[in-house]
Order: sequence, then C-alpha cells, then structure tokens
Amino acid sequence: MKKTRTKKNWIKEHLSDEFVKRAQKDGFRSRAAYKFIEMNDKYHLIRPNDRIVDLGSAPGSWSQAASSLISNNGKIFAIDLLPMDDVKNTTFIQGDFRELSILQKLEELLENTAVDLVISDMAPNISGIKSRDQAMINDLNDLSLKFASDWLKPKGHFMVKTFMGSGFEEYVKKLRSLFNKVKIEKPDSSRDRSAEFFLIGLEKR
Repeated sequence: MKKTRTKKNWIKEHLSDEFVKRAQKDGFRSRAAYKFIEMNDKYHLIRPNDRIVDLGSAPGSWSQAASSLISNNGKIFAIDLLPMDDVKNTTFIQGDFRELSILQKLEELLENTAVDLVISDMAPNISGIKSRDQAMINDLNDLSLKFASDWLKPKGHFMVKTFMGSGFEEYVKKLRSLFNKVKIEKPDSSRDRSAEFFLIGLEKR
C-alpha cells in the first residue's frame, strides 16, 4: 500500500511540475532540457558552429536544446545505452560508453577533430546501496572527464551531472587542474529533493 501511495504521489507531483508542463508545451522530451538551457544562458557554453558530444543523451532533451542553439554547420554526437529518436544535426550511437568498442565508434565519428563542448548526463542504475552507487557515479564522471580532456579544444567547455558524496571534492580538484574556471550549480529546474548538482568546467587549458 505504501509503495502504491508513493507512486501516486510521484505521478501527481510530476504532472503538476512547472517544467514538465513547459517541456510538453515547448516540444522537449523531458524537463531536463531546462537544466541545460539554464546553464547555457548563464555561461554561454554553445556557439553556432560548435561540435558537441552528449554523453548519456536519451531521451534526447539536452541534444534537442543544443540543436536549437547551433547552426546547420554545428554538429552533435550523442550516445546512450537506451534508444533515442532522431534530433536535428545529431548523430546517435546506442551503446555503453564504458565499452572500448563503443568509445572507438564515437571517436571514429569525430574524425580526429576536437570538439567545443562535452556534456554528460550519465547516471548508473541505482542499487540503493549508497557507497556502491556513489562509486559508480564517480566512475562515470571520471570517464566523461577523461574523454573531455582528450577531445576538447583549448578553451572548450565541459558540463557534467554529479552528486555530493565521497570523491566529490577530489573530482572538483581534477576539473580545476584542467579548466580555467569551475562552477558548481543547482539549476532552478532541478527538483529541490534531488541530490544532483552540475559541474561546469570553462575554458580548457
């Protein structure tokens, strides 16, 4: 009974959510689009001709938001374990970013050309065991930062979703060693009860 009540409460909250309603009106696939839009408005992450990599892209709301901000000369490369419907100016790979063969497929698409922005909304399947879940999140964040380090142009930017917990301060230090500026943000469109934060690395050295 308690589980059913909790599910009903979540559905009620979801349907009454301001950003869910806005996403439906604006044609975005999820409310997450506004997290990216808010950070882009604040830090000017995207320019019209940018090449962007979107890690953990499904259902595609960040790619949608980015696509609306680039010209026809811009390009998005998106990857996720789950399927994703087409987005304008976006090439999608379905697969596990942690697998070498999938990473190589992405790198082949980049054609040895550096990118302007790497964004990561990757998250593991939550087990409910806090220490295990945090370790999996840290692993994904480290992989996304390694990719950004290898593929971002000088002055390129990086945005990653993360959670406060063990390893957070160490991760921030890694970003500060690679970028001229590092920002820690909790967007207005992120639910208050959510433990998520977003780290933005500006101007790769």
